[in-house]
Amino acid sequence: MTASEIIVFTLTLFGALGLFLFGIKQLSDSLQKVAGNQMRSILYKMTSNRFKGILTGIIITAIIQSSSASTVMVISFVNAGLLSLTGAISVIMGANIGTTVTAWLISVLGFRVSMFELSLPLIGLALPLLFSKKDKSKSYAELMIGFGLIFIGLQFLSDCTSIVNENPAAFDFLHKYASAGFGTILVFVLIGAIITLIIQSSSAAMALTLVLCYKGILSFELAAAMALGQNIGTTITAILASTVGNKAAKRAALAHLLFNVIGAVLSLIFFYPFLRGVDAFMVRIGSVSVLNADLSLHEVQLAIPIALSIFHTAFNVINTMLLVWFVKPLARLVTFFIPDNVNDDEFRLKYISQGLMNTSELATIQAKKEIVFMSQQTKKMIVTLPVLLSTTHDKELSPLYEKMDKYEEISDRMLLEITKYLVNITQNGEISKAVSCRIIAMLKIIDEIERIADRCYQFSKVIIYKNEMKYKFTAEMTNELLAMTTAVENAYNNMIKNLSEDYHSVDLIAGNTLEEIINNKRDILKTKLAEKIQKNDIDFNVSSVYSEIFSTCERIGDIIQNVNHTIATCRD
Repeated sequence: MTASEIIVFTLTLFGALGLFLFGIKQLSDSLQKVAGNQMRSILYKMTSNRFKGILTGIIITAIIQSSSASTVMVISFVNAGLLSLTGAISVIMGANIGTTVTAWLISVLGFRVSMFELSLPLIGLALPLLFSKKDKSKSYAELMIGFGLIFIGLQFLSDCTSIVNENPAAFDFLHKYASAGFGTILVFVLIGAIITLIIQSSSAAMALTLVLCYKGILSFELAAAMALGQNIGTTITAILASTVGNKAAKRAALAHLLFNVIGAVLSLIFFYPFLRGVDAFMVRIGSVSVLNADLSLHEVQLAIPIALSIFHTAFNVINTMLLVWFVKPLARLVTFFIPDNVNDDEFRLKYISQGLMNTSELATIQAKKEIVFMSQQTKKMIVTLPVLLSTTHDKELSPLYEKMDKYEEISDRMLLEITKYLVNITQNGEISKAVSCRIIAMLKIIDEIERIADRCYQFSKVIIYKNEMKYKFTAEMTNELLAMTTAVENAYNNMIKNLSEDYHSVDLIAGNTLEEIINNKRDILKTKLAEKIQKNDIDFNVSSVYSEIFSTCERIGDIIQNVNHTIATCRD
């Protein structure tokens, strides 16, 4: 082959792989649109024990034809605090079994039935639906197009490898490798992992391997070794997704990696007996041996993809059956490697991350959890208010003020990051009216929570000013203000409760009552203060500071009730 021919061949091969990958992505995305809510509901509900979790992983991955998509969905649920680590590990185990459906689809239909000839008519059938005004019809059209593109890409892959017929010497080294010992097996495990790392799709890597087998280029032994490597390489998608997630997401991704690595090591230990078992099964069902076979024979070329699918499925099933009993120890192991050592007083997002945004519904769930976390972080400022009131020494007030300053900065940064995340949801594809309404409400809620943080910070500045100016409150005045801060804290706790529960079930009655208590206390203090000023019983400067403090508390109460009413807008 000349240099130009090599370049054209390489680009054509990448183009065929790209078309196959696009078909897989189109099929996966459209299936998630058609049945996304149901699948997420299944994933959320069917993880009460490890066996249900495995079944869930098998079903979802078999449906959406992408272990990467289902694994990232699992990582997202863990990141959002909706799925436990042990539940996630069991679903990931099932996803590994579910992904073998792709190999069976290709080996049974791709080589034995001319799906390529049916692909274009199928896409033609989908075309009218693509222009439908109904979202569901469009999703079905995209599903059919994705299915057709998979087999068109597979045919192009097959055509690319026909170069072996013109240049058989170019692949002689593969035949020599087949009998070069166990070291070669390890090399091809590495090759399989690297290919999957590069194209980030075990389905595409498996398709390429199956095509090479079908063309008589790759022996069964080397193809099986590559399949083991592909199981390791496919974990990179989850690892990349988890890098922008929290510690729970990172643990789930690490568990995915360890599960596949442990399985691959165990399979390598029993590699040759494993292959002989598959070969014996192939001889029994088809009278064709795939070990040390003549790769030029058509019946062998047809049999090896089936044998590889059997090997791939058996590997994942056996690996799951062995390791399902070690889910909890595996969870403890990854927790040991990724411990909880984050300082709560440092800025961090706990549930959301840009890299894990795969559906608007799931993204809003993560945002909801993050908003609750933001409100809990801001509560640290609320509970500090009475401490500030009760502290008079500069040495004790200074660190309290520094903390309030830090908390306020954290609130500002959380507002910025959550806002960016919510805006990105609207730019990540079409969203429903309900999701749009919820996002608008969430944007207002986080802005109101940040305003509460600002008011608390202003409260601390007033206290510092009071102490610097040596202004003194009577015991009665201090107790009245402490009662005011207690009422504010009660209202704030009710607000967190409303944020934590389903937005459709928010209770405004309790919020109204608590706000009325704050307003009544403010009115009483205003009346008492006016009487003291008339009688000259209080210094004017002291009265100004005192008024500023209880007025700030009342403003915080108003903002809290604004949040409650905003939550209620999502009930419609």
